[in-house]
Amino acid sequence: MPKAIVSVTNDTSTDQRVDKTCNVLTELGYDVLLIGRLLQHRQPVCRNYAIKRFKLLFNKGFLFYAEYNLRLFLFLLTRQKDLLLANDLDTLLPNYIVHKLQNKKLIYDSHELFTEVPELVIRPRIRKFWLALESYIMPKLKNVITVNRLIKSIYEERYGISVHVVRNIAPPLKNSLPDSNLSHAVKGSRKMLILQGSGINKDRGAEEAVLMMTYLNNAILYIIGGGDVFNNLKILVKKNQLEDKVFLIDKLPYRQLMEYTKIADLGLSLDKNTNLNYEFSLPNKIFDYLQAGIPMAVSSRKLVAEIIKQHDLGIILPQHNPIKMAEAITLFLNDKNRLTTCKNNVLKAQEIYCWSNEKQQLIQVLQNLR
Repeated sequence: MPKAIVSVTNDTSTDQRVDKTCNVLTELGYDVLLIGRLLQHRQPVCRNYAIKRFKLLFNKGFLFYAEYNLRLFLFLLTRQKDLLLANDLDTLLPNYIVHKLQNKKLIYDSHELFTEVPELVIRPRIRKFWLALESYIMPKLKNVITVNRLIKSIYEERYGISVHVVRNIAPPLKNSLPDSNLSHAVKGSRKMLILQGSGINKDRGAEEAVLMMTYLNNAILYIIGGGDVFNNLKILVKKNQLEDKVFLIDKLPYRQLMEYTKIADLGLSLDKNTNLNYEFSLPNKIFDYLQAGIPMAVSSRKLVAEIIKQHDLGIILPQHNPIKMAEAITLFLNDKNRLTTCKNNVLKAQEIYCWSNEKQQLIQVLQNLR
């Protein structure tokens, strides 16, 4: 049985893209080992493939990346494997070195425009390092995957390579009907909005979503996940006395998260156009909302707005003004005919954006490794 080692820098518990990739590898006959890191408040992980999580001394900044990459390099160097799969730029270097030293197949899966994230854009010297690393390695890669066609075109133009697209489409939900008991306990007769994601960071519109709730009547907002601004959101909720309308929950296992998503009335995706990574993003949450069967209110990022418009899945918010956002969402939620139409369109779109179809792109890459 061929062995595949897949590496990420997260704790592996909530990364659905990586989980789907590992499952496809397993279906194709690979013995899969997923490498991540062990966090203090770790989530339990039970999968049908092996997982190893490094316990690190450092969990952020340069020392974290240095420690993790060294640990990963030594681990990869000494383990039997036939295929290496690096997720994002922060795992690529050790995978690439071992790939060259031991002549092993390598796939690089870029989940985003890593060098254009706002955390790097505001730190030009650190960004320069990651850009140099990317510019050195990527032109030499033969098997590259990314999440949408816009990022694909950027990489192909920049580095002269061929890139495959595997979108972050969510698998169908088992027992997909909303839990009526949970619905009654969580929202009662109120409308429920949800904003979810493991990267609720700067410029993703979470602060405006919180402030918007000041102007929304008979509605609540659940923000579930984690990220750089999560603690700031807690302060914002308390400062504006919104404890009875805004509820913040740390990262949940995917199935538990989706139980909340299914009872929501509206899913939010509010990225701003402050950087290329957000402008060209197609977040996982869009397809999670789709599979949960709920309409969406989104900011006008290129690919997200394109899908919402094409299938009429909800509304596009033209600006990040909390008052204007509240007005647009109130009109939408109060228009029963419009709401019903969008809900029906979401159910139709589930058949189009289906993981069983999308994973064929990944299978094609895995069956034609160079």
